[in-house]
Amino acid sequence: MKKILVGMSGGVDSSAAALLLKNAGYDVCGCTLKLFDGYDSEDALTRTCCSLSDIEDAKAVCRKIGIEHFVFNFKDDFRREVMDRFADSYINGETPNPCICCNRYIKFGKMLRRAMELGFDGIATGHYAGIRYDERSGRTLLIRPADRKKDQTYVLYNMTQFQLERTVFPLYELEKTDIRAIAEENGLINARKPDSQDICFVPDGDYADFIKRHTGKTFPEGNFLDTDGNIIGRHQGIQHYTIGQRKGLGVTFGKPVFVCDKDSENNTVTLGDSEDLMKISVTAEDVNLISVPDISAPMRITAKTRYNMHDSAGTLERAGDSRIKVTFDVPQRAPAKGQALVIYDGDIVVGGGTIV
Repeated sequence: MKKILVGMSGGVDSSAAALLLKNAGYDVCGCTLKLFDGYDSEDALTRTCCSLSDIEDAKAVCRKIGIEHFVFNFKDDFRREVMDRFADSYINGETPNPCICCNRYIKFGKMLRRAMELGFDGIATGHYAGIRYDERSGRTLLIRPADRKKDQTYVLYNMTQFQLERTVFPLYELEKTDIRAIAEENGLINARKPDSQDICFVPDGDYADFIKRHTGKTFPEGNFLDTDGNIIGRHQGIQHYTIGQRKGLGVTFGKPVFVCDKDSENNTVTLGDSEDLMKISVTAEDVNLISVPDISAPMRITAKTRYNMHDSAGTLERAGDSRIKVTFDVPQRAPAKGQALVIYDGDIVVGGGTIV
């Protein structure tokens, strides 16, 4: 691939990716995606991507390194594929990760298709991950990066062979400190810019308020249950709670209690002890496999059920035609419906699915 469209968020990682590709002799253009209207206000977001100032930063970097810059309006797609899915998932008692949907449907879906329409050979992003072709299996693999503290393969597990074959991750072998040094040495405006940390369309972290504003729905109070199904109190609406939550429950029992389950159909939230959060096996659907075409026999792997956790050893097997199951060697804390179960074979991403 020689002609590459680089997705540029305005941050230092994607800016360095564009610079590195240009210096390596690629024909590079940058693009920034306009995803929602929230960043058009005066109080532009400071800890998320996609603000108006981020677009200006991306433009400035492109001018500095001498490449063209595009802005694509993907607001309708983002609302439908990311924001609507996020809200629906929460309403259904799940705990979604919108970055996974954004990568699946927007960056490596819509953006890649736009790049192909414009005559590019592929796309690049500033994700910390690697891609490698495996001659033995004939498959293109997704690989963990050198900087394991920045490993983003968890939110990339849905990438298909088509997408992997047309994607470049220039930061694969670099540490975050290297990226900032490269940006400083080349006079990039965002060399010291802080990393984005929050969901871009929920910058204040108030998911319940976002869901109310986004859907126009109101959510009634309901019953808190203990793990035996007994009513032990009243909750403020199911959208206020996530699996594993301890603080902000509005009730006290003289000991720590945690959200162990949410039942949207019956509008109940189950509370229990820390031990009640531990699960030895986790099942997932909507499965995408990368390193193997199928799971034909039990497979020793490592896996994790949340982005910010270490993977743990276990056994992967099929759980019917459309599901997979991982039985861990030791119980895992608070796997939540709607989150991703992502599976590894060493540094290679086997695949993953949505926890049920």
